[in-house]
Order: sequence, then structure tokens, then C-alpha cells
Amino acid sequence: MNEKQLQDKLDELKSDYVRIQGDLDKLEYVRGRVSSAEEQLIRLEGEIAEIHRQLDAFNR
Repeated sequence: MNEKQLQDKLDELKSDYVRIQGDLDKLEYVRGRVSSAEEQLIRLEGEIAEIHRQLDAFNR
């Protein structure tokens, strides 16, 4: 991936993270099952961290 593709992917992941965080908040409010949303957030955090590492490699 080039730097532009990585930045686009990062933007997409951040958008997904915000959406899922909102879903999690709603689930907590209605006492729903939050474990699936939490797992998705953890996965996204890992993917975001990896994209940041790859972008850092371009900036060195």
C-alpha cells in the first residue's frame, strides 16, 4: 500500500471505530450484550495501530 491508501484505510477504520463506539454506548444504555462490540473495538485498535506503524515507516 502506498501512503495515500494507508491514510484512506486509517480514515475508514477511525470511522468504523466511532460508529461501533456509539453502538456500544446504546447497548450499555439498554443493558444489551456488549462483548461483541468490545471485541470489534479491540480489533480495530490493533488495525489502527498497524496502519500508524506503516505510515511512520513512510515518514522516516
